[in-house]
Amino acid sequence: MSENRRVVVTGLGAITPIANNVKETWEGLKNGTNGIGPITLFDTEKFKAKLGAEVKNFDPKDYMEINDILRTDRYAQFAVAAAKQAVDESGIEGTVEPEKFAVLFGTGIGGIGTFETEHTKLMEKGPRRVSPLFVPMMIANMAAGLIAIRHGCRGSAMPAVTACASGSNAIGEAMRLIRHGYADAVITGGSEAAINASAIAGFVNMQALSTSEDPNAASLPFDKRRGGFVIGEGSVALILEEYEHAVNRGAKIYGEVCGYGSTCDAYHITAPHPEAVGGTRAMTDAMNEAQYSENDTVYVNAHGTGTPMNDMIETIAIKNALGEENARKAYISSTKSMTGHMLGAAGAIEALACLFALNEGIIPPTINLQEQDEKCDLNCVPNKAVKADITLALSNSLGFGGHNACLAFRKVY
Repeated sequence: MSENRRVVVTGLGAITPIANNVKETWEGLKNGTNGIGPITLFDTEKFKAKLGAEVKNFDPKDYMEINDILRTDRYAQFAVAAAKQAVDESGIEGTVEPEKFAVLFGTGIGGIGTFETEHTKLMEKGPRRVSPLFVPMMIANMAAGLIAIRHGCRGSAMPAVTACASGSNAIGEAMRLIRHGYADAVITGGSEAAINASAIAGFVNMQALSTSEDPNAASLPFDKRRGGFVIGEGSVALILEEYEHAVNRGAKIYGEVCGYGSTCDAYHITAPHPEAVGGTRAMTDAMNEAQYSENDTVYVNAHGTGTPMNDMIETIAIKNALGEENARKAYISSTKSMTGHMLGAAGAIEALACLFALNEGIIPPTINLQEQDEKCDLNCVPNKAVKADITLALSNSLGFGGHNACLAFRKVY
């Protein structure tokens, strides 16, 4: 296999709490649009957490036939839609041998909505009422499988399932498939649809979710008032492609995926390592591969969940990786302040934010940051976007199980 081929992004698709396309999603992110509101997907009367970042006005019939809709979970519908947008924009179909066209799509939990529905049938009506499609609708690889079927991808078709790092791990591993010659193009990204009673109950009872009922005081990365994350849903898809292949066909290039770090704390099932060893190494691995230098102007799209421990530990990781002085020069923001935490799709929408930040020279803000924690003392771009000609964008994702992923992006000149 050939080594170290360059990998670029040539298409994007987005179904998000901000909007159901790429352009409006980015406009919302840079303008500080808050996608968080009261949960409407189920009755929250008995729940402490009542807010979520739901996808709005999504009609799967815009992307799928009715028979396919009835056989797919909401998370897979989001994925198919985002992938269709990305494939159409890129013009990649028909330019790659099917055996060199792959799918690597992340999700934290897969079809948990289907699981809840069918388990309720089992308990209330008995085993004969459980759908014969229960298993294929539920499993976490089905989004990747459906995308591969639809677009004729006969290379690898796999999920990345690493909790909140799933989207970033999917993109990073997709980059490696192309870099080392196993694929010429990959449909990648992440998808999640876990705003349901089971997931909310579980996250609330482990004290991970914000219980604020004010959408502007709920997802508060780096703020002293933060008290947990707000769950989000949706999907973002990217087309990754070998650089020469993209250039030869005249493709639009958003940027280059030029670095990737993937580590594990090997410490605790939910808590990050107190010295941020895994997060630091994921960042330094991505930076080294991207040939970071102190002359770079850096933007870090932080994992920034708004949980007390995460934001403090991630600040330590950024300082460790960049060095204290350079960390203070960098631009840091958490777009989860607007999208909520999209779990397995988080790394994908944050990659989108990095690519647009590079191209437009605009750093999306951390909205509702009113009382910045002294333990999160970096430039967290509070409340309003700023202009900055960055040369390197880093996206951090940190997941339960101690999973850490960092992606590095540069413009292509």
